[in-house]
Amino acid sequence: MVHGEIEEKVNVILSPTLYWVKKVTLPIKYIGDVKKILPSIFEDILPVGNYSYNAYKKGEEFFVFAYDDRLILETLAQRGISTSNIANVYLAQSEFANFEGAFMVNGAQSMYLKDDVLILVPSAFVNKSEPLDMQSVVLSPHAISLAQFGHIVETKSFYKIAAIFALLIFLLAAEWFVTVQKIDDVEELKAALFTKEGAKSTMFENNAILKQQRSIHQKQTKLRECISLVLSTQLAKNEILKEIKMKDGGFMAEFSVLSPTTSAMIENELKKSGLNYKSVKESEFWRLEVWL
Repeated sequence: MVHGEIEEKVNVILSPTLYWVKKVTLPIKYIGDVKKILPSIFEDILPVGNYSYNAYKKGEEFFVFAYDDRLILETLAQRGISTSNIANVYLAQSEFANFEGAFMVNGAQSMYLKDDVLILVPSAFVNKSEPLDMQSVVLSPHAISLAQFGHIVETKSFYKIAAIFALLIFLLAAEWFVTVQKIDDVEELKAALFTKEGAKSTMFENNAILKQQRSIHQKQTKLRECISLVLSTQLAKNEILKEIKMKDGGFMAEFSVLSPTTSAMIENELKKSGLNYKSVKESEFWRLEVWL
């Protein structure tokens, strides 16, 4: 179907016989994501060939399309429609989606909506069909593009496309240059910070130091907990903590003679902590040595 005069730029509305359509509900929010899966939606119904796809959303549902570009171009040529005179190409589904009842396309065929999908049938199958008034059609924004269509519309289009690509390449190159410059600036700032804080020149060395310091911190924390355990031990009246002093990698605590109950309680707590220790019992004292 053609809207306008053939001798001038015209908009073409394609008959339902020139495309496949499905109305689907998908758990997808963006139309761009829907377009990525269109080939799989139609793979069970399309004959072997090369197809283009399109889709748009209406309410909570998507209308998805598949069409054979070559078939459409050949059909237009057979109808005497020069591609150089085509402004835009539309699908009947999108352009007559709000029409009510059946309307006659030609003397033999009519179109009507069934479950929101536009179908083309012989007029004899329709009880009542109104003439199609193309002047009342308000074109939608759902124009489609045909593969290998640009080179036969206007040569000037190539220059426009080439200019757009050149601009995109320039912008990408400029963005890359700015990004590289920012990376260099960050590296300089990092090097300056490492120098100021006395850090090593590489992250590998700094991570190794950090790992070592964390290990020391964990051991020191355990050691402090162990000292706290010894200092908080409930002693009997005749039991005294005589001395506690730090040694390399640990500490030593000396008590007066402790009862078996008290010494056993201390040793049980030390075993739970996972630290190495040694106890020595003499007649006048009980000594405990703990190390990491």
